[in-house]
Amino acid sequence: MPNPATSAVQPLAGVRIVEISSFVAAPLAGMTLAQLGAEVIRIDPIGGAADYRRWPLTDGGESIYWTGLNKGKRSVTADLRAPAGQQLVTRLITGGGILLTNAAGRDWLDYDTLTATRPDLIRLEILGRADGSAAVDYTVNAATGFPLVTGPADHEGPINHVLPAWDLLCGVYAALAITAAVRHRDATGQGSRITLPLEDVALATVGNLGFLTEAALCGRQRPRLGNAIYGQYGQHFTSADGVSFMVVALTPRHFRDLTELTGSTAAVDALATALAADFTDEGKRYRHRDVLTGLFTPWFRDRPAEEIGTALAQTSVLWERYRSFDELATDPRITANPLFTLLHQPEIGEYLAPGSPISVNGTHVPARPAPRLGEHTESVLRNRLGLSTESIAALHMSSIVANEPPERTAR
Repeated sequence: MPNPATSAVQPLAGVRIVEISSFVAAPLAGMTLAQLGAEVIRIDPIGGAADYRRWPLTDGGESIYWTGLNKGKRSVTADLRAPAGQQLVTRLITGGGILLTNAAGRDWLDYDTLTATRPDLIRLEILGRADGSAAVDYTVNAATGFPLVTGPADHEGPINHVLPAWDLLCGVYAALAITAAVRHRDATGQGSRITLPLEDVALATVGNLGFLTEAALCGRQRPRLGNAIYGQYGQHFTSADGVSFMVVALTPRHFRDLTELTGSTAAVDALATALAADFTDEGKRYRHRDVLTGLFTPWFRDRPAEEIGTALAQTSVLWERYRSFDELATDPRITANPLFTLLHQPEIGEYLAPGSPISVNGTHVPARPAPRLGEHTESVLRNRLGLSTESIAALHMSSIVANEPPERTAR
């Protein structure tokens, strides 16, 4: 009988998914599904897909990016242009019954073609745009409006955010959609044809967060605010020793504690009287943010970061100091966090790596290494397709499959 604890943490155990993908959204979806217990077999062309050497790289030229988004998967490489390679991959897809891909325009991976063999197939395709045209996070983002409200208030040109937000959201949506489709198939015996355009993920988010509705109904253009927060009081402050803090007061209690901490209560009360502004109203705090920030700034400017952090920690105010990636890597929220476990990643090294951020009954699924490219080719062909050693050897000889890219084999 299945272990109830294991079933709760990895509810997709026994589900097999073939992933044919590259870059961020689809690989993230596959990794998320693997963390939920699914067997995820990533199929790549021999030598690797377009993201196989994507930066950041180690000093030895290995992709830290690729290993980061493919943890816990199995890797098969095949000649995806050769009919024999396509037939092998098709058999793997129809055997497991689920395909996750962003490889558009391949007739042999078409839903109707695959369901002729496997009627209950679940196929999820991530597109750039709903019309099938190409797009990536950075081009999708340009049309969302966000780059025109990101950055300093006096900046005139667009500023892109560094985080590939739409890719990440799309990957999570994809994992959710496949999980829901598996439940639907278990209940009805029916498969699903799912399309998920990256642009639609972004547009839905712009709509859900009210940016579109505000523009359409109120005729307002959201202003560029720097590090302030629209509709709330939030701002960054810098300490005497040059450390920056983000401080947020969402509620009247937060704001009261901030004024008391900074010794500004009398000044803020006088300002409220002069402006006829009730600062228990978040909108009033937002509208008068600049003058409020002027009152709070001296307290931060005159104190070292350690004193500021200690004082803020004794209040209800929401805050955090800005940290670099270097600082974060050695911070207890990484080093003492059960989300992170020591991982030995072949070709990369040993480091703390995150598992699933979902904790079920107090347990995180720990990180498992990403495969070497083509590492599981032979075992998958043998155990999932029932091919003999001789048949697999013949496929190798004809270059239909490979265990590793040629440049690595030659080392």
